[in-house]
Amino acid sequence: MATENFVHEHAAQVAHVVSGICTRTLNHFAEEAKLNGESLKDAFERYEIDYAWHVLGSDRMRDATVSSLEARLKRAATDAQKASVAGILKSAAEAQAPELLMSFDNEVPAQLADFLSSSWAANQALPTAAQAG
Repeated sequence: MATENFVHEHAAQVAHVVSGICTRTLNHFAEEAKLNGESLKDAFERYEIDYAWHVLGSDRMRDATVSSLEARLKRAATDAQKASVAGILKSAAEAQAPELLMSFDNEVPAQLADFLSSSWAANQALPTAAQAG
């Protein structure tokens, strides 16, 4: 039962990340750059664009998310919480189509930290078997 709960929670956490990201294909991004009157190279540099799987799986994203989580928890994240963040981001990265692009300048760290801190707080509020009986 614990394994089923973990898998379900992990899937929900990954779905939360994936539903909140903004990705684009190269052609779509190039069209936006053209409309803004800038070169594709300048747009890539300004928005720090890379493949979505790379952005989500990066140390930079993991570290920013852990930092946001610690700010919400008002304490250092545990090793288990850090591993959870890394696992969620890794799974979200693996779910991305290889051609999708996204910016490093995004809301994933804050959104995931909010989601996890409230989710973990809710789970702590539930009585344990020992407390219930």
